[in-house]
Amino acid sequence: MIRKILTEIESGNSFLVTTHECPDGDAVGSTMALASFLLALGKEVTIYYCDPLPENYRFLPLADSVVYAVPDRPYDVCFVLDAGTLQRAGEEICSFGRFGKVINIDHHPYGEQFGALNLIDPGASATGAIIYRIIKEAGHPIDYNVALCIYTAIVTDTGSFRYSNADPEAFRISGELVELGINPWLVAEKLYESQPRKRLELLALVLSTLTVSEKGDFASVTVTLDMYAKTGTTAEYTDGFINYPRSIRGVEVAVLFREVKHEVFKVGFRSKGKVNVSALAAAFSGGGHHNAAGCTVFGPLEEVRKNVFSYLEGSF
Repeated sequence: MIRKILTEIESGNSFLVTTHECPDGDAVGSTMALASFLLALGKEVTIYYCDPLPENYRFLPLADSVVYAVPDRPYDVCFVLDAGTLQRAGEEICSFGRFGKVINIDHHPYGEQFGALNLIDPGASATGAIIYRIIKEAGHPIDYNVALCIYTAIVTDTGSFRYSNADPEAFRISGELVELGINPWLVAEKLYESQPRKRLELLALVLSTLTVSEKGDFASVTVTLDMYAKTGTTAEYTDGFINYPRSIRGVEVAVLFREVKHEVFKVGFRSKGKVNVSALAAAFSGGGHHNAAGCTVFGPLEEVRKNVFSYLEGSF
């Protein structure tokens, strides 16, 4: 499959590279790594996100070139990375009919085969690791910018090598990238030690919503539109908030309820391993990994919370 993808890259000239809504470190790192590789080959490349690039990833190369509306022009190939489903890439991608071919690259275990070509490896630590394989198969040197993006993809999706997907390949790739000049501390500082003050102000409000189940096996926090208004923030500032309830001793599953419109909530799940939250998300027409998944649920907050908690209680 990698050879087929490389054939499409060789024959194509114009490429759109995109990923899922609310892009995380793997989504951003993998798209920017692939875009950097394509640019080095002399290709025309557009990076499109349906949601804003989170501030803590703005240190990455090509951050200033991301667009938030698909240009009205044809593309030879649209790469959709780390999305799981085409719908997660946003309505513009789903309705845009001027792609010669869609190529789907992902590591979600239940990812849809929506592309003309589909490279899905649930065993990969991150989609960024798959992009690394593609570039290596091409025989192309990995320059500093590509290395920085791939390292960011892997370090974020493995929880700084703390999660179960931190496999030998993840360490081998990261070790090579460090040899190429990546400084782990400088990346960690950009990702975790350079927060804007208003993000912490938002976090203070979010933590005040903390709830823990009676048995202490799951916990949740909630972000509302009113909180954004009070702190002058947006959804991009919530990246990582779900890790706070997950860090509680005894909690196996953490939930983040994030209001996106009146009575519309994005619900994120994180598991420590015992509970398959992708199955839980699927019950609400969502999806994801065993340990990380999400869905969209409609209704008043208390009703949404009640329904999600009811499903959660049946998961233990």
